[in-house]
Amino acid sequence: MEKVFVAQRVASKLFTTEAAVDGAMVEAAELLSEMLKARQDVNASMVFADDVQVKMMEAIKALSQARTAMVGVHKELNEAKLRLGIRTKMDIQDKPPEAAARTATTLREVG
Repeated sequence: MEKVFVAQRVASKLFTTEAAVDGAMVEAAELLSEMLKARQDVNASMVFADDVQVKMMEAIKALSQARTAMVGVHKELNEAKLRLGIRTKMDIQDKPPEAAARTATTLREVG
């Protein structure tokens, strides 16, 4: 099998994994936000479920560390690709649709 096709297969899984970690971080942050809003909505004290909030922050920290590790994996795989003599650049079309959608930037008028 040609090296470039093997590299594309690995890159596809890499992009999917990166998107999954980012997605998990988004979901965890949204959960934390909902938890904090819910405490306010029921007029509970700041100390109510504080231990849960601490655990949620630990989970977000762990996800952040996982994301940093994935960035390292991406860098190492890119270097491995070059050592194998694969010079093609993976285009955005090679990324899974959810990853490509996240990289699209839209501008809006403010003010």
